[in-house]
Amino acid sequence: MLSRGAAVRDEKGRVLRLTGMTTDITERKAGEQLLQHMAGHDALTGLANRKAFLDRLFRSLRRAQRGAYQFAVLFLDLDRFKLVNDSLGHLVGDQLLIALAERLTECLRPGDLVAHLGGDEFGLLVDHIQSPTDASHVAERVQSSVSTPFKVGGQEIFASASIGIAFSASGYDRPEDLLRDADTAMYRAKSLGSGRTQIFDREMHARALTRLTLETDLRRALERGEFRLHYQPIVSLLTGRISGFEALVRWNHPVRGLLLPGEFLAVAEETGIVVPLTSWVLKEACSQVRAWQQLPGGAALSISVNLASPDLAQPEVVEAVWEALARSGLEGRHLRLEITESTIMKDLEGVIPLLVALKQLGIGIHIDDFGTGYSSLSYLHRLPTDALKVDRSFVGRSESPADAAIVRTIVELAHNLHREVIAEGIETPSQLSLLR
Repeated sequence: MLSRGAAVRDEKGRVLRLTGMTTDITERKAGEQLLQHMAGHDALTGLANRKAFLDRLFRSLRRAQRGAYQFAVLFLDLDRFKLVNDSLGHLVGDQLLIALAERLTECLRPGDLVAHLGGDEFGLLVDHIQSPTDASHVAERVQSSVSTPFKVGGQEIFASASIGIAFSASGYDRPEDLLRDADTAMYRAKSLGSGRTQIFDREMHARALTRLTLETDLRRALERGEFRLHYQPIVSLLTGRISGFEALVRWNHPVRGLLLPGEFLAVAEETGIVVPLTSWVLKEACSQVRAWQQLPGGAALSISVNLASPDLAQPEVVEAVWEALARSGLEGRHLRLEITESTIMKDLEGVIPLLVALKQLGIGIHIDDFGTGYSSLSYLHRLPTDALKVDRSFVGRSESPADAAIVRTIVELAHNLHREVIAEGIETPSQLSLLR
């Protein structure tokens, strides 16, 4: 109730009477309480939201700095949650998150807090721990609870979660840093497989900083002209003459020096930088081999360029290939595109039309790293390919009877399918003799 009053006075200022009003403000107070609740809670799950979680972390950190009090933060992310949304719809996905929130609440001890941080991410504050084992036990209970099938939307859904753990005893000043490190540990757990838990260490932070720096440098490297192409010769075992080259990209980093693809290509693929990089490689490689074709004896030289998984997800790759051929004047029959077996099998039905479109430009399609990805050969006859490349891991061990048998099998299979064969990494006379 709200009571308001005022005194009515005479000309000498003496109070004659009081007037006032009393009003029922129950609805207004309920609205204020609802707004306060909404400010600190997630609308979907009813759990604390990110802001409320960070506020609690802040208070807990201040308390930990004053005395012998420790706590831990668990950062949880559902594995393959996007698959649930894409296959069963976002409504079922939301119901799964609500059900997960209920199970996480059941895993808490008195004083603990669970929050929905957004999407399929949850944070847990494990209060009053005596040792890291206490937090690990909570994580084990959570993993066990999540692994029990969920029944939502008339569907039985099997789920798993990746969990990262960070401890207050590591000397944090800001709640954001503690949450960041738990998040970093979670991504480390996810990289190791589904349903894993990982405890944060300083090396993870150093790796994350290195990766962030690498990604930033990568985005600038192309415009700064820091990439270089090296050319590995492809030699005919019949004539001993060079028949073409494979273009190998190198990064001339201004600080770290010359970097091989293994040091930056995975990051380039994950961030999408590999798509404009491939376009640049195509133009440079086609122009270079066209220049070599002008030299005596170079008319038949070809060039091979690798395509990554993100390249095949972009229909513009056909236009990029056409533009590289047009600008360089190279005929399509002198260009080969190499695609790994595992990349093809990620989306076989989507890749085939793209390969057909590329073949219409007259170029060759080679399957790279053959034999290292999938054991099924049923897809081979469906692909418009021209050659199989024997992976260097087989060639390097070809002096052993078992690996020699694998190499012979791949060569015979390719010939029976009327494909050419290219072997990588021939380095000894015995390997050369076997491949011949």
